Amino acid sequence: MQDTNVDCARKCEAVRTVSVAIVAHNEAQHFSNILEDVVAQDFPHNRIELLLIDSMSKDDTKQVMLEFAESDQAKGFQRVVVLSNPGEILPCGCNVAIKNFTGDALVRIDAHARIPQSFISSNVEVLDEGEFVCGGPRPTIASPETDWSNTLLMAEESAFGSSIADYRGSSKKEYVSSAFHAMFRREVIERVGLYNERLARTEDNDYFYRVREAGYKIRFDVRIQSKQIARSSLKRMLKQKYGNGYWIGRTMYVQPKCFRAYHFAPFAFVLGIILLACVGFLRGWAPFVACAALYAAVTVVLTLRVAVESPKRNIRMVALPFVFFGIHVSYGVGTLVGLLSGTFKKMPPFDTAFSAKEGE
Repeated sequence: MQDTNVDCARKCEAVRTVSVAIVAHNEAQHFSNILEDVVAQDFPHNRIELLLIDSMSKDDTKQVMLEFAESDQAKGFQRVVVLSNPGEILPCGCNVAIKNFTGDALVRIDAHARIPQSFISSNVEVLDEGEFVCGGPRPTIASPETDWSNTLLMAEESAFGSSIADYRGSSKKEYVSSAFHAMFRREVIERVGLYNERLARTEDNDYFYRVREAGYKIRFDVRIQSKQIARSSLKRMLKQKYGNGYWIGRTMYVQPKCFRAYHFAPFAFVLGIILLACVGFLRGWAPFVACAALYAAVTVVLTLRVAVESPKRNIRMVALPFVFFGIHVSYGVGTLVGLLSGTFKKMPPFDTAFSAKEGE
């Protein structure tokens, strides 16, 4: 990998047009929120192309998209197009966007997210300073906001309950390994290619790794703000964590270099539980009890820290130690299952090469 951005002599090329892609599946109830945010952007609408991509939704998501495309709100944009994602999963939807966007830069926004008025203009400002890829912090918000959803939000926001990824906690301008809601110059995408459609959850890990390997840097800048809505139920949160862990395990057979050590901390935790349980049955339970007590103590201390720091503390926070445990176990078990399944179920090859004319 090169140490500097590719083709630095072209750094000053201004971004004139931006393509915004929103990939959605069964988001009819909430999709109007992100559309309102896009309409409210202070970046000139006649320089924004909007790609609304439906992943074979079973509700009225596509109808909401079509109605917006025909509405007066859409008339000021350079182009608004509704597309279908027959592959259904997110990387397939990202590739639909890549094959159809016409702008100088492309940014994909989660359907279940919120962006401020300055989101697009801030991204363009950073790119026009000479960057090729940029993004900002990823705070999460609770919706609807209740004591329980705020408790789950605290777990999601905590490094102990989520991760220490660069885009989560940084507050300074720097180069990072990945970014949330990243904006890419067209030349980056044309060089790096398509998302790997074999990776249902870890497509971003793989893509940013390939971006870095191609010699591009990823600029983190706090001027770029956007928010993601956290899961509002423990069941949905644990299901998400299991899926994330599972695809880390599966991706190890495709692109192992795109991960860092912290991605495997829950797996090591679950493996430790299994090994200590085996030792318990064979030699005695003292090591198991000692490690369990240590984990419990650390969890309680970190829960108290979250309680002190959070302005939304409430009585339901007493459940946080159990939420943390559930997150760690579900994620770790997912990784274990993914690693085991990968030894028996090989993934078919996928060509990520992309021609600039492919979507025309």
